[in-house]
Amino acid sequence: MLFGLAFGSFLNVCVARLPRRQSVVQPGSRCPRCGVGIRPVDNVPLVSWALLRGRCRRCGWRIPWRYPAVELMTAALFLLCWLRFGLTVAGVGMAVLCFLLLGLAVMDAETMRLPDVFTLPGILLGVIYSGVVHAEGVGLRRGPVELIYGVLVALGWAGAAALLLLGIRRIYFALRGVQGMGLGDAKLLAMIAAWLGPWLTLLTLFVGVMAAAVWGVVWVAASRGQRNSRTARLPLGAFLCGAAIYAVFAGGPVVRWYLGFFR
Repeated sequence: MLFGLAFGSFLNVCVARLPRRQSVVQPGSRCPRCGVGIRPVDNVPLVSWALLRGRCRRCGWRIPWRYPAVELMTAALFLLCWLRFGLTVAGVGMAVLCFLLLGLAVMDAETMRLPDVFTLPGILLGVIYSGVVHAEGVGLRRGPVELIYGVLVALGWAGAAALLLLGIRRIYFALRGVQGMGLGDAKLLAMIAAWLGPWLTLLTLFVGVMAAAVWGVVWVAASRGQRNSRTARLPLGAFLCGAAIYAVFAGGPVVRWYLGFFR
């Protein structure tokens, strides 16, 4: 939990700075309103936020709920990875993936951006992870051949996932004359495919799109009468990230249940 809280605190820095193309190293943590640096005693995950009652010590600026929420969610996801996969390569790998997915979900929800600094390294890490675990998955002795084969397979699925969304994007533009999704969504799905493979990625796409559609319908219904309610943009990436986290922990049984209909 403490490990997850520390990474959650760093993830908050990434969420606040990366969409704005700012360094996560310099300057140090500071209040966005008054610019005063945050003292180490005021930078303890969850505890400092509670002691300060959610406000900056210097100017009284109300610290958004997102900060403690991200810290708590990161800790919870790390704990779930440990309980589900144990202290294994899979457990560490899924913790890294959940870190990336949670950060991208929050960034997309807040800014409608999916920074390359998260998605592209995420694809690379996913390809390496898939290469490492491939031999265990197919029951072979791990060696250079199995590693290379796993890497190539992961690259293939990542490319296929990106091409799928790019194709949908092109078709939508041809029909409507406007862009329906950004290139970041294609990179995000490629990252998910590199980590999770084809079946869990398809489940992610299905659940994410359905969740976004339901949210869109609810949004239009709740905003009835407002002029731009039907043209409002939805953060598809945030829904895909949430669906991918679901697939990490519960997707296996769902995929096996579905494939059982074809046996």
